[in-house]
Amino acid sequence: QVQLVESGGGLVQAGDSLRLACAASGRTFSSYGMGWFRQAPGREREFVACISAIGGSTYYAESVKGRFTIARDNAKNTVYLQMNSLKPEDTAVYYCGADLYSYSTVAREYDYWGQGTQVTVSS
Repeated sequence: QVQLVESGGGLVQAGDSLRLACAASGRTFSSYGMGWFRQAPGREREFVACISAIGGSTYYAESVKGRFTIARDNAKNTVYLQMNSLKPEDTAVYYCGADLYSYSTVAREYDYWGQGTQVTVSS
C-alpha cells in the first residue's frame, strides 16, 4: 500500500554533509508520521529522527541532535534528513519508515519501510 524509496546516500569524509530523501507513494502521505532509522553491521536498528504528520513536531536521538535535521514536504510526498558534520560513527544503512497512526522513536511501531540507503563516512 505504501512504498518508500530512500536516496542520497554515499561515501563522504568526516565533517561533510549529506541530504537523504525518502519518496513515498500513497494518497494519505500527509497523515503519516515518518522516521529515520539506521543499522550498522552487527547492531540493532537505531532510532535517528522522526517527524509528525504535519511537520510540527520532531524528535532526535541524542547522538545526532544539533547535527541532523528532519523535514517533510507533503506536497512532494517526501521526507528528508539533512546530515551535517558527519562522523565515522554515523556509518550505517539508513532506512525511512512510515507510521500510519502517530510518530515514534520505536522501530516496531512503524508500518512500512524503505529498502535503505548506505551512508559511509571515512575518517
